[in-house]
Amino acid sequence: MAEIGRNARIGAKALALATPEQKRTALLTAAGAINAHRKKILAANSKDMEAARTKGISKAFLDRLELNDKRIDGIIEAVQTIAELPDPVGTTISEWDRPNGLHIERVRTPLGVIGVIFESRPNVTADAGALCIKSGNAVILRSGSDSFHSSHALVECLLDGLHLAGLPVECVQLVPTTDRAAVGEMLRGLDGNIDVIVPRGGKTLVARVQDEARVPVFAHLEGLVHVYIDKSADLDTAVTVTLNSKMRRTGICGAAETLLVHKDVLETHLAPILNALAEKGCEIRGDATVNANSPLTKTATEEDWRTEYEDAIISVKVVDSIENAIAHIEHYSSHHTEAIISEDPASVEKFFREIDSAILLHNASTQFADGGEFGFGGEIGIATGKMHARGPVGVEQLTSFKYRIRGNGQTRP
Repeated sequence: MAEIGRNARIGAKALALATPEQKRTALLTAAGAINAHRKKILAANSKDMEAARTKGISKAFLDRLELNDKRIDGIIEAVQTIAELPDPVGTTISEWDRPNGLHIERVRTPLGVIGVIFESRPNVTADAGALCIKSGNAVILRSGSDSFHSSHALVECLLDGLHLAGLPVECVQLVPTTDRAAVGEMLRGLDGNIDVIVPRGGKTLVARVQDEARVPVFAHLEGLVHVYIDKSADLDTAVTVTLNSKMRRTGICGAAETLLVHKDVLETHLAPILNALAEKGCEIRGDATVNANSPLTKTATEEDWRTEYEDAIISVKVVDSIENAIAHIEHYSSHHTEAIISEDPASVEKFFREIDSAILLHNASTQFADGGEFGFGGEIGIATGKMHARGPVGVEQLTSFKYRIRGNGQTRP
C-alpha cells in the first residue's frame, strides 16, 4: 500500500502537467478499449454476480452490481462525455486588479491524489478513473470484494488509454486486495500521499471513513430522499414523478424513500399514487392517516422515516401544510435530494429556500440526482457535506485553486 501511495504521487505530478489533448486521448482510447473488451468485462462481472448470488445478496444489491450491454454502453458514453468536457486545470476562475497595479488571478489546480473506496458498483471504477484523469488527479481505487473482478477489467481499459497517451499508468491504480486492512491504510493517508478520500457505499462504510480518516473526506451519506406532493400538485405529474423516483431503480442513492402528501389532496391524489406504486410491486408503509385511507399499506414505524430502503419499499405520511413537510424533511433527511410536486410558484420558492439539501427538484424525478444527468459525464459520488464539494462530484469539484499575482515591481509599504 505504501508503494501504491508513492507511485500515485509520482503519477499525480505527471498528470497535473499533462496537456488537455493527452488527457482527452487517454479517455477516448479507454472508452474504445471498454467497447473492444466488452465480452471480457461482462465475463468478469458474471464471476462477481455468481459470487454475490451464492452469498444470498439482496435484489437491490445485485442490481447495483450487474453489468449488461446497455450499462456498458452507458459507461462508454460517460467516459466519452468526460473526455470532451472543457479541461478545468489552469482555467481562470476569477481575476481582478488592485489599486496598486497588482493583477490577481484565481486558477484551478488538481487536488493531487484521490482515494476512492467503493462497494458494489463497477461503473464507479470508470467514472472515478475518468473524472480524475480529466481533472489532473491520480486515483487509488479500492473496490469492494463483490465488484473486484469487474473493476479490474475496467481498470485495464483505463490503463490502455494512459499508456497510449504517454501518461504514467500509475495515475490509476486498483488496490490488488480486498483485505479491509487496505482501507485502514488509505484512511491514514499512505504516508501523506493521499490528499482526499471519497467513500462510495453504504452507511457503515461512510461512517467508518468519517470516523477513521486522517485526510479530508468528500462525505456521501445515505440517500434518504423525499418527495412532497403539494396541495397544488397536478395529479398526473404527481403519479408519474413519484413512480419514477421510487421504482426506476430502487437501489440507487437518488431513489425516493419517503413520500409526503398534503392533506388537501388526500382524497384525490393518494389512491392513484399508491395504486401505481403497488402495481409495480412496491411495499407501502403508511402513517395512521394513510392506513385509514388505503387498504394497500402496512403501518410505518419511527424507524421507517429514518431508513434508506434501497429496495421496493416506501414510507408515506400525510402532512397538514408545506411547513410540516419541510419540518419533516429537515428532521429526517440526509440532505441528499428532495423533490416538490407543485403548480404554485410560491410553494416551490419556499421549498427551495428553506430546505438545506444538496439537490432540490421541482416537478422532476429524484433519480436525476446523478452527475451524468447534470452534464458532468459521471460522478465520483454525491457529496452531502458543505465544505468544498456538494452534490455530484465532477471534474470541477475535483480541483482546488491557487492565486497568481502579476506585478511590475510593487513593494508593500
